[in-house]
Amino acid sequence: MAVHEQLNYVEFAANDLQATKAFFSQVFDWQFTDYGPEYTAFSADKAGLDGGFYKAPLNALTANGSALLVFYSADIQQTLAKVEQHGGLVIKPLFDFPGGCRFHFTEPSGNEFAVWSE
Repeated sequence: MAVHEQLNYVEFAANDLQATKAFFSQVFDWQFTDYGPEYTAFSADKAGLDGGFYKAPLNALTANGSALLVFYSADIQQTLAKVEQHGGLVIKPLFDFPGGCRFHFTEPSGNEFAVWSE
């Protein structure tokens, strides 16, 4: 149920929708619903936030000023291994920060995300 003035949907460009869907399905267990050949949506059930990917030759990188969506992991080494195993590219290796550690990666369409843990 949508809550007044609360974020509830995020969209990303993806140049390879099939590879992006496969990556998030395998690494984070997301489920997708396709809406034609150029759009696929994911639900908050596994993602924590509803959203989708639209076909476009663009990507979201913090170096270009993009917002960064950050996953939480109770076992960051396991999540790091799954990201690498399923086609993610680690662009900032695991590093410590006050309160925990994290790494940044791009998924097969080149969008940047991060994972953190205590």
